[in-house]
Amino acid sequence: MTGTQTLAVRHFIGGEWSSEGSAAQRENPSDTRDIVTEFHLADRATVDRAVQAAAAAQGAWSASTPQQRFDVLDRIGSEILARREELGHLLAREEGKVAPEAIGEVARAGQIFKFFAGEALRIPGETLASVRPGVQVDITREPVGVVGLITPWNFPFAIPAWKIAPALAYGNSVVFKPGDPVPACGAALAEIISRAGLPAGAFNCVIGRGDVAGQALVDHPLVDAVSFTGSQATGAKVLHGTAARGARVQLEMGGKNALVVLADADLDVAVDCALQGAFYSTGQRCTASSRLIVASAVHDAFVERLLARLAALRIGAALDAGTDIGPVVDQRQFDSNLGHLAHAREEGVTTLQGGERCEAATPGWYMRPALLAAQPHHRIAQVEVFGPVACVLRVDDYEQALALTNDSPYGLCAGICTTSLAHATHFRRHARVGMTMVNLPTAGVDFHVPFGGRKGSSYGPREQGRYAVEFYTAVKTGYMRAL
Repeated sequence: MTGTQTLAVRHFIGGEWSSEGSAAQRENPSDTRDIVTEFHLADRATVDRAVQAAAAAQGAWSASTPQQRFDVLDRIGSEILARREELGHLLAREEGKVAPEAIGEVARAGQIFKFFAGEALRIPGETLASVRPGVQVDITREPVGVVGLITPWNFPFAIPAWKIAPALAYGNSVVFKPGDPVPACGAALAEIISRAGLPAGAFNCVIGRGDVAGQALVDHPLVDAVSFTGSQATGAKVLHGTAARGARVQLEMGGKNALVVLADADLDVAVDCALQGAFYSTGQRCTASSRLIVASAVHDAFVERLLARLAALRIGAALDAGTDIGPVVDQRQFDSNLGHLAHAREEGVTTLQGGERCEAATPGWYMRPALLAAQPHHRIAQVEVFGPVACVLRVDDYEQALALTNDSPYGLCAGICTTSLAHATHFRRHARVGMTMVNLPTAGVDFHVPFGGRKGSSYGPREQGRYAVEFYTAVKTGYMRAL
């Protein structure tokens, strides 16, 4: 994997590419000798230029027809799908996601753009009879204005797609800041969008750090709305910053998701759900099943089968054929993972398997997936690790499992493995989360339906699907009397 071409990444502002700011580079997490990208970090002045360009273009793009928006978004989606393998290999090289997952993510991004191309043709509205004679009432939706989109590194094509596509479909102009470790993926998406037929400035991309470029978007008085996906701590800062100036905000901030395994579960299905949900994508998913809540009657059998499956996983470079689990994204995340595990050992948590650094053919941030036997009060069972780490929690019955599922400050998603229709139905109704899964991994959602959680996981309207219209449009009620 060494010797691969280093990519030069630039900002895209007002229809032009530019390089400004301090120089930086990004290494391949599967081979730290391989420099994927050389780029420049945007400062507040760079972000201001991008916002000014978006504000100047807002009027032209908001006046575009549904057909024009459809054509632009459909072109973007078509090119992404046509280049899915090329872009998937870039994603795997830069972020560390194994190639099959990376290619699948890119395809999903293309599907999202095509879905919102269709939505651009059917922006909803209503006409109602007034309570007053001779008066007509129309309810219409208009663009919010300039939208700042701050996206994470773990899904560098799909998450930007599900923010950018609806923002453009509903007539907003965009300033997009990709996740810090994935500038090449963000720039590749921007390059496709730059050729799709948008007015100059309707879409802009700035490469920069979250605490500088991201904060500049949050603070800018011309940014009418901010959509952020990332950590709970940063999300709180975004919320306070936008609230201080009355801007619209949408936050997705992670989870500590439970997968419940009842005594009547099909254990092969349950183990597969746990393996995929907790450890695939190196566990770097906000929907990961990091709490495995297992009924005592099947606890030991479940753990034994899961440990056998974990031991058989191949850890290696993301682009190597046959790799099941790629590297952690970077040293910062790697050190964070090991720090959580060290703290768990200090608390007396038992490590059943994994959790240590491992070697591969190339130098990278490789660690063996960790399975721990914990108690609900242990910190490892309460905080989001964002790595290939899961803990098993033993419970006596369904009622205890449901109570433990809900005993979390997060509420993104929760799953249950059971053959009982009664328990499945009750769980779907009473799990205090935004999404539930029955006999399915908690990680893995469709692109055409709402995504989001409750409690500390989410704030504001849902993302994805037709519900995205709630964030990216403003409702206007119009009254008219014919004279």
